[in-house]
Amino acid sequence: MSFPPYAEYKDSGVAWLGAVPGHWEVMRFKNSIADCRNGIWGDEAIGDENDIICIRVADFHRDAGLVDISDPTFRNVREQDRQSRLVVDGDLLLEKSGGGEKQLVGAVVRYTHPDPAICSNFVARMRLAEGMSSSFWTYAHAAAYAVRLNYQSIKQTSGIQNLDQTQYFDELAAFPPLAEQEAIAGFLDREVGKIDSLVTEQERLIALLKEKRQAVISHAVTKGLNPTAPLKDSGIEWLGQIPAHWEVVRLGNLYQEAVRTGSDELPILSVSIHRGVSDYEIPDEDMERNVARSEDRSKYKRVQPNDLVYNMMRAWQGGFGTVQTHGQVSPAYVVAQPTRTLRSEYIEALLRTPCAVEEMRRHSRGVTDFRLRLYWDEFKDIKVALPPSDEIDAILAAGAAIVEQFTALEATSQSAITLLAERRAALISAAVTGKIDVRTVATQSAEMETA
Repeated sequence: MSFPPYAEYKDSGVAWLGAVPGHWEVMRFKNSIADCRNGIWGDEAIGDENDIICIRVADFHRDAGLVDISDPTFRNVREQDRQSRLVVDGDLLLEKSGGGEKQLVGAVVRYTHPDPAICSNFVARMRLAEGMSSSFWTYAHAAAYAVRLNYQSIKQTSGIQNLDQTQYFDELAAFPPLAEQEAIAGFLDREVGKIDSLVTEQERLIALLKEKRQAVISHAVTKGLNPTAPLKDSGIEWLGQIPAHWEVVRLGNLYQEAVRTGSDELPILSVSIHRGVSDYEIPDEDMERNVARSEDRSKYKRVQPNDLVYNMMRAWQGGFGTVQTHGQVSPAYVVAQPTRTLRSEYIEALLRTPCAVEEMRRHSRGVTDFRLRLYWDEFKDIKVALPPSDEIDAILAAGAAIVEQFTALEATSQSAITLLAERRAALISAAVTGKIDVRTVATQSAEMETA
């Protein structure tokens, strides 16, 4: 669907705005704001009258431009400290500290909840001036963020990005009359909502494809490829019945723990829940959060192709994989070396089945999930079903074909999501900078909704 332009334009003199409708004003963002206050972190909640919802950057639903308090954080803030900082329905919240190389600080979201709240010290509350639509200005800030208008206002210290609010608020924006702001916001609410629904459908499809892929692979590595093969009871609760010609064996009979000293020449490989073992050294900025690197590489463990490596603290979450290249891994990882001819990719695929993951969790030791660790002595006692080597080859080949097929389907959906996101951003930008005139269609849509 195409939308007409305005009848008359003027040059805004601002690169990111371009030409704007002749009757719009061009002013600084700060002219849309009546008051801006930095947040406060307060103290731990204690259950008294001073406990209040505290909005963190983690509560920013960036795509929707809204605050998500489905899992609220409560902090204890005295009345005199909170009164000037209260966040109420319609306020905008600015991320002023945080961000990263791939996601700049400076996102803006809107608070749309009836309960008053405060925001953390990494967030600033913006209360809009009279005659300003909070929904419109959420979209306007989103359009500015999309073109990285905030980038030149970012100061970085100790790895944390801080937004110079004064500099950012001095950036120029387009100011339509209030009635037009509301019409544009209503139009975008409807049109963006349609796009978001399509994105949700594609995301749901991707989730179903991943689920189906895992189910097919799980069946292959636990029951084999021959649906008519005779079965037997494995004697292991998590395995259930397995093909009669498969053997049940302890991992300790297939692997031995290997402790080989690392060296400066070898790359440091990482073990990811999603990717398994990397086949090259991961840059520091791409390392998982809370993973630190030592300068002394002799402390690392050397690994070789076909080793099975797992993270003691995250094995039950999928933190393991098969090594594809010579390298070294963190001393926090356990390295298992096959003691017989065996393709570790098969054991990895088997251990990624939901039942096996739960079995590893059962063998892990710790008071809470956060502290669970799977030590070698427990890992080696886990029993698995092992097909003959030629059948392992066939299962892995079938699994690779399944992964390729489902990955292609997922890529198609992901491409659709990317195109929808581009369409969404372009529509928001066109509307809030006046490249399209949506007043008529906004009025018609509103009338249809009330009819």
